[in-house]
Amino acid sequence: MQQTGRAYTPAEIKSLRLKGAMYIRMSTELQVESPENQERAIRTYAAEYGIEIVKTYADLGVSGITTEKREQFQTLIDDVEQGRNAYNIVLYLDESRWGRFVDSREAEYHRMRLERRNVVCQSCEKPLTLTNNIADRIMTLLRDESASDYCRQLSQKVWAGQCNLVAKGYRQGGVAGFGLRRMLLDETGSPKQELTMGQRKSLLTERVILMPGPDVERGIVLWIYDQFIAGTGETEIATRLNARGVKNHFGRPWSRGTVCEVLTNEKYVGNNLFNRTSGKMKSKAKPNPESEWVRKERAFEPIVDVERFYTVQGIYRERNKKTTDEELLQGLRDLYSRQGRLSALIIDEADFLPPSSLFRTRFGGLLRAYRMIGYTPERDYQYVAINQRLRALHAEIVADVVCGIENLCGRQIPIDPECCLLELNCNLFISVVISRCFTTPSGTRRWKIRFDSGLHPDITVAVRMDTRNEAIRDYYILPALEFSDEQIKLTEDNAGFLDGFRTGTLDYLLNLSVNISLDKAVEHGAWGNCTYSH
Repeated sequence: MQQTGRAYTPAEIKSLRLKGAMYIRMSTELQVESPENQERAIRTYAAEYGIEIVKTYADLGVSGITTEKREQFQTLIDDVEQGRNAYNIVLYLDESRWGRFVDSREAEYHRMRLERRNVVCQSCEKPLTLTNNIADRIMTLLRDESASDYCRQLSQKVWAGQCNLVAKGYRQGGVAGFGLRRMLLDETGSPKQELTMGQRKSLLTERVILMPGPDVERGIVLWIYDQFIAGTGETEIATRLNARGVKNHFGRPWSRGTVCEVLTNEKYVGNNLFNRTSGKMKSKAKPNPESEWVRKERAFEPIVDVERFYTVQGIYRERNKKTTDEELLQGLRDLYSRQGRLSALIIDEADFLPPSSLFRTRFGGLLRAYRMIGYTPERDYQYVAINQRLRALHAEIVADVVCGIENLCGRQIPIDPECCLLELNCNLFISVVISRCFTTPSGTRRWKIRFDSGLHPDITVAVRMDTRNEAIRDYYILPALEFSDEQIKLTEDNAGFLDGFRTGTLDYLLNLSVNISLDKAVEHGAWGNCTYSH
């Protein structure tokens, strides 16, 4: 159903006898907008305009920050795009139920996906007029931004509240660990019950602390510390524990990593630590510098004395001192002579070597370190070298595009340093991806274009490489409104729709960066009557 510039009256809308779907979302069970309340409000709104509800989509207990775990939302979009919908309007309580996206433009993007299939998206907090004018768009965008801003402010308030509770000695999530248990406290601070694995507190006024576990587990923890101080490595300690039939706190066999966790975590001396890593607003978790950690010392009853704990930390500091390149390579040679082969896992499990990540950083990759000691892996790692070359090429292409735009329009183009997303004219975001060539066993050549869907670019520039992945074959300039899948596959010849977006140069993209005056646009008939060609 196409929206128009003329506002329909309720009587006119009733005469259309629209069929609709309702979308319901609730983040937690504590919210006032329960599914029943939302459904009641939506059905009342639909009855006012004579809309028959024929389908219900409901995401319960799911955050609206992303669409990742909103299965019903994804089903709604897919039903419409695949033509399985028997309705022409989707109703939801308000813009926050549609989503509290970190980037408010994502809400509009998903509405556009439906509206391109002639399905209207309508919030029940505003009158239904079936219009599509600039005023309605602006108000909707403002509501989207308000929902997004609420989420950002709430995230900051929750984080500040967590830091305050940690400073008071209360535990903020996570498993207790081997030799420890979680104790639930009531609002007065009195012990209520021990929480088992997977259990959570149910009242806002309740708090959780750590306490020592069974004597047997406490004895094993002290044994681990004594063995390490005596010179036994983490792998050997794990082997001995497994031989005795001892399981870790997850009920699984011990490994070098789980032994390291016991030896390095300050909770074993009673300290409460928080904010060692952070990943706000569903972003990827990243380690924080120690200056940003929140620490409450002696928050819990310790099971390891301070002398033992800091003796172990001293051993780790001594082990992690600066090692020369030659010492690292000699250690790698010794490991190769023992094992007969090398891999990242084998290096990580070796007590006398630093983690494999250090070799990658110091020598520019494990393969280069292998070559320096004369070791050639049995597996063909040619693809690694190709990927390294393509990563360097990606940076060059981004730099060339930015340089071309800046020369053409005479202004600086902002670039996100982490994801290399280009911002054009303050409202157009461009992502550049490399599509390498693959040759199938039958000799057929294929290319895959993977979209940076998490960045939500408006345009994706796919750089297709030649058959040897050494030079650029051509470009595909792909708008997000046309391509919503995570990836597309190309052959050598892609006649029809796809090749309509192919170009041998980036001149078309560069021309998008040129601003023209409104008078000039009107003079050339570009305002309201423009045609687009690929």
